[in-house]
Amino acid sequence: MEETREQLEFDVLFVGGGPANLAGAIYLMNLAQQAGKEIEICLIEKAESIGSHSLSGAILDPVALKELMPDYLDKGCPIEQPECRDEFYYLTRTGKFSVPYTPSYMHNNGCHIISLSKFSLWLGEMAEELGVMVFPGFAGTEVLYDEDGKRIVGVRTGDKGIDKDGNKRPNFEPGVDLMAKVTVFGEGSKGSLIREVDKKLGIFEGKMPQIFETAIKEVIELPDSNSFHASATTVVHSFGYPLGLDTKGGGFLYKMKDNRVALGFVLGLEYDDPLLEPYQAFLSFKKHPLIADMIQGGKVLQQGAKTLPAGGFYTMPRLAVDGAVFVGDSASMLNIQRLKGVHTAMKSGMLAAETIMSAMEKEDFSGETLGLYGQKVTDSWINKELYAARNFSQALSIKGITKFITIGAQYLSGGRGFSDPMPIEADFTTFTKLQNSTAAPVESPETQDLDGKLYLDKLTGLYLSGTTHEENQPCHLVIPDQELCMTECYEKYRSPCTRFCPAQVYELEEDADGSKRLKLNPSNCLHCKTCEIKDPFNNIIWTCPEGGGGPKYSIV
Repeated sequence: MEETREQLEFDVLFVGGGPANLAGAIYLMNLAQQAGKEIEICLIEKAESIGSHSLSGAILDPVALKELMPDYLDKGCPIEQPECRDEFYYLTRTGKFSVPYTPSYMHNNGCHIISLSKFSLWLGEMAEELGVMVFPGFAGTEVLYDEDGKRIVGVRTGDKGIDKDGNKRPNFEPGVDLMAKVTVFGEGSKGSLIREVDKKLGIFEGKMPQIFETAIKEVIELPDSNSFHASATTVVHSFGYPLGLDTKGGGFLYKMKDNRVALGFVLGLEYDDPLLEPYQAFLSFKKHPLIADMIQGGKVLQQGAKTLPAGGFYTMPRLAVDGAVFVGDSASMLNIQRLKGVHTAMKSGMLAAETIMSAMEKEDFSGETLGLYGQKVTDSWINKELYAARNFSQALSIKGITKFITIGAQYLSGGRGFSDPMPIEADFTTFTKLQNSTAAPVESPETQDLDGKLYLDKLTGLYLSGTTHEENQPCHLVIPDQELCMTECYEKYRSPCTRFCPAQVYELEEDADGSKRLKLNPSNCLHCKTCEIKDPFNNIIWTCPEGGGGPKYSIV
């Protein structure tokens, strides 16, 4: 029997509480008020509160923020550092080389250092003040279509109070159908709803494969005596150790307020060594003499992990369909060349808002009318940035020093380089069999000296993320073929999910007879989606758990 569900109707529904949707909702409400038009805008977010699932470096280019809110500083925008002073290093195992020439796209003059979780929370407060109905703790789990299955008409939120076996608990609450003239999908990296939209409407058809990177980040409190705290430098980027030149990735250290720093490590998920463990690479980066000196005496306050879309221009989907548009990281608008995506996400939300306002005036929400959003993106500085970086991620994936020749050629030719477009391989296809493993070795867990204060194991870091889930609910990590895990995947790659997950969700257990099986700890999940992206057999499907579950980021 079909569950009776409440229906709520809005003019516009924003799915996801990141900077793209928050900026879009604020801008749309401003446009409506300027036009003297009353509209109902709803924004839902799966996290317990706005910002609780937001994690980034983050260096903010304020170009979109200044357009959205010229008086953002007067309105209390949480800025960690108003100015940036950069250093850029190539790291060997124990040494460093300062990069003699930093390309212009790596310059951060005029940018701010922010905590994305704080920034998102503040944007949410600004949206609510304008009258946007902001509902955290509600996960969108199903896209709703009209009778012909071609027009998106809203989103269904997830049921609450279902036990592990699929039975209703006494506190059962059915999900709500949120209906809207336009739905704006801003789920962030590797959204579970946009995945389903693509299956039905083919919004990624004809595009290059989506590729991603996984970032692990901490906020560390430093003692007053720390030398980096007293220095003028606010931004440090590095590449090289511990990955070498054959694997894409690098580290960062950003100065924050109150004797704190943001430290992180990013790894391109097209890496080929199934034994490589992102978390151990992160620890090795922290222990490099340059970085260890900068964070000496520190204490980790919060840790988390997130994926980010790295494909850029050639991987962007069709940006509008009947009844819906796609913004920010959901639409692969991060500029990997500049290591920034908050500004492009915000601008995309604002351009979507302009398009929606025009559609409301015409009372036409077709893909043709909403498709003007795609043209607005093409005509904006978003397109200029992403087009210039259209082959950059592919160049970084080249092994050895040849990558720098290619990057140089791109720099001199407006992003073209030696070929355009450069090919992209989907992340799940790049593992080599164990005997062919060539990636640079990373320090093993046994040789890592962890003190539980500055250098943490996975579970201690997980604890500092604040992650919690309702334990008695269906597992949100769906593995269609369990047998495949212990046959082909284990035999070829030794179960890489037990390594690429930064939160120890996947573990190998051995029975008394020596047989192995995969154990899942879904309550550990940081919602980074690395598992769905990197699994070599596409045998993991990430779905939304009960709304309100997951990490509780507040300063990352």
